[in-house]
Amino acid sequence: MEAITELPNWVRTVERRLAAILAADVVGYSRLMGVDEAGTLSALRALRKELVEPTLKHHHGRVVKLMGDGLLAEFASVVDAVAAAVEIQEATPERSANSPEDRRIALRIGVNIGDIVVEDGDIFGDGVNVAARLQEVATPNSVAISDGAHRELRGKLDVPFVDAGEKALKNIVGPVRTWIWSPRDAFADAFEADAPLALPDKPSIAVLPFDSLSDDQEQEYFADGMTEDIITGLSRFRSLFVTARNSTFSYKGKSPDVREVARDLGVRYILEGSVRQGGNRIRITGQLIDAETGNHLWAERYDRSLDDIFLVQDEVTDAIVAAIAPEIDEVERNRAQRKPPDSLDAWDLYQRGLTAFYATTKEGLEAAIEQFDKVNELDPNFAPAFAMSAEARVRLAMHFMADDGSLLNQARDKARVGITLDARDPNCLWADGRVHSYLGHHETAISKAQESVALNPSSAMAHHALGFVLGRAGHSKEALPHIEHAMQLSPRDIFFAGFLTLRAHVLFNMGCYQEALEWARRGSRSPNPRPASFYIAVAASIKLGIQEGIAVDLADLLAYTPSSSLSEIQKWCDWNFPENAEANVLFIDALREAGLPE
Repeated sequence: MEAITELPNWVRTVERRLAAILAADVVGYSRLMGVDEAGTLSALRALRKELVEPTLKHHHGRVVKLMGDGLLAEFASVVDAVAAAVEIQEATPERSANSPEDRRIALRIGVNIGDIVVEDGDIFGDGVNVAARLQEVATPNSVAISDGAHRELRGKLDVPFVDAGEKALKNIVGPVRTWIWSPRDAFADAFEADAPLALPDKPSIAVLPFDSLSDDQEQEYFADGMTEDIITGLSRFRSLFVTARNSTFSYKGKSPDVREVARDLGVRYILEGSVRQGGNRIRITGQLIDAETGNHLWAERYDRSLDDIFLVQDEVTDAIVAAIAPEIDEVERNRAQRKPPDSLDAWDLYQRGLTAFYATTKEGLEAAIEQFDKVNELDPNFAPAFAMSAEARVRLAMHFMADDGSLLNQARDKARVGITLDARDPNCLWADGRVHSYLGHHETAISKAQESVALNPSSAMAHHALGFVLGRAGHSKEALPHIEHAMQLSPRDIFFAGFLTLRAHVLFNMGCYQEALEWARRGSRSPNPRPASFYIAVAASIKLGIQEGIAVDLADLLAYTPSSSLSEIQKWCDWNFPENAEANVLFIDALREAGLPE
């Protein structure tokens, strides 16, 4: 047989390898070119030659290709890729600080780790595609990385990334959990973290996510559920200030200094613990720390069968309250009785539904609805699952779908069942209130949300819901204190961008344009911005007549939502603020003056 000297094309192999990929581009490149083409090209060349390329080389990166306003680079190490990205983003604003505001160059950078295909010096594959899409969701001057990249950084690079939740990336199958870093000033603006939050005027506590020590990491949601239930139990004490779940879960997977956590969240006490599940047995440990002194006030270990899980949650809650009892009025120490589900299976599905819900994506909300509905069938007496089934539908309609009424009608029916089952459950009340608000029953909505706040003053979502329904009903001045209190209760909430956006729009409706502009810009720079933050910033800049600010805010808006039109924004205004007709007219007129297309 004649020897084969060359493999035919159909059996040739391609070079594949695992790599860290960095994708970067210039924010508002087309606008910058329109303002000053020669100056922009000169500044961009200087930025690449003097900062970007030397920094990439210093961190062992290889520039794969330049793409007009962007570039693609490859690294053998995620640590090197992220270190280079952060160094570039920290130096870029300083380089353009002396330029006019509408000519400053800002970058967005995405970093991912994944399998790549190498051909003729170029790289391809899902690893590259995800990096490019992460760069698109990054905010100006920030770095967005995938969850896989973030795991590689643990213990190796001291950079404060914020969990931005799961995001649906264009042309990428399935949501990608995303982490975002911004320069200290932008990060502080988004979360108001420059100075310690003032301690509330009553005992304050944050419950950090319990560590899952089980061999099966699929059981991690079990530890999350334990944490959430303890937070709920503590929140029922009117004399306690309890930080919301969404803020404390921003520390998940980390080993933070409890004193720093207390400083960031504005609390005195920290509860931390762990859960180990094996077979039908569970071990829960917990310890309560006075963050001011570092002293351990209480520690305990519980070994139980899974049949006793709800009893353990109550024991932990009671022990914590007893440990800080000297600061709690005796008359307010009677714990409201909660109604646990009838089975562990229902609780299990409920926790999985919450995990999907907090992803904040369209796919996450759809999955949450499916899980909550299963709980409704499995345990038709578990009220919170009906409340969350209603709320997930409201959020899906509000953010992702032009509802024909079917989603809201389903939400109404679910909320009604929840209220019927437990008319004293705060979550059922505020969820029902939000549904009534969208159905146009404003007085009922306000009444339900007010009752929810009265039952659980430590619920950030209850206060946010009350501010929300008041704002929709046209009571902007009354809404503002509740929005502010929600932000104080949960300063690192995964929905914090929504808090900022609501606050900005309520201020705009009140005619407080300078404050509205400040809060809208904070919202647009937050890790998970809402399109409305960009709308409000542009409209407020127009009302204030800030010419340079208008150009910058409009460029940010078009970079984030390039297909924005007045007709779509008008629908959004009518949907979210139906009783603010006069302010809505001013809002749309301002955006029209800014040049947004009809």
